[in-house]
Amino acid sequence: MVENIEFCRQINAKDMSSAINVITYNVNGIRSALSKGLLDWLRAEKPEVLCLQELKAEPSQFDASAFEKLGYHCFWKPAVKKGYSGVALLSLIRPDQVMESSGMELYDAEGRILRADFGDTTLFSCYFPSGTTGEERQQFKMKFLADFRQFIDALRRERKKILVCGDYNICHQPIDIHDPVGNKNSSGFLPEERDWMTRFFESGWTDTFRHFNREPHQYSWWSFRANARANNKGWRIDYNNGTAELNDSLLSSTILMEVKHSDHCPVKLTLKLG
Repeated sequence: MVENIEFCRQINAKDMSSAINVITYNVNGIRSALSKGLLDWLRAEKPEVLCLQELKAEPSQFDASAFEKLGYHCFWKPAVKKGYSGVALLSLIRPDQVMESSGMELYDAEGRILRADFGDTTLFSCYFPSGTTGEERQQFKMKFLADFRQFIDALRRERKKILVCGDYNICHQPIDIHDPVGNKNSSGFLPEERDWMTRFFESGWTDTFRHFNREPHQYSWWSFRANARANNKGWRIDYNNGTAELNDSLLSSTILMEVKHSDHCPVKLTLKLG
């Protein structure tokens, strides 16, 4: 680990009284994102915590040390299957604990859940399954949603301050998708998926982006087809969702739509911890 980086403000988990930035970003292949300037963007943006999804690579397949040279403590959770899924958590703050296993082997094998504890706050980088490839994967997605809810509810009995950052592959409300009528039968906007999200928020979770932003046409993913991004025909499927116990610590949230290393873009949350 490289410790003496001029611009990096490395702090301990017990000293987080100042505001920090947490960014979630589905990079749709970290090797591809690196070739499009991901490191230059990270060097300029300097979030205290960066959650990545859909790595599609193991650390041995790219220069993972480049992130360490920027001052980040790096934790990688690739999928067992080569070139598939995978999540990561990069932090200028040294975590008290990192857990690569959720205890749910089915999802751990796909590299979908990575946990880090910072003081009394727990943060996850998660990649929820997509159901777009057929009914079998849609059923897998619904099973994941049920199992994840049980998993996170159990953790909430132990830890009150939790952030679940990542690609949920669900648009919650019509405001979160460019064409709610045309996509009413599309995976990612199905009634049962949206209902899961509604019940999730009603159980004491906050959509931190909507906590600050009520305007339409703000998305985090666009299809590569039909010039969708240029025409802003997108979906908001990437979230930094927190338990209600964090609400008083929330300062702002923005979608960084101008950042283009992927078919997704980063979503930033600024909050005060400690």
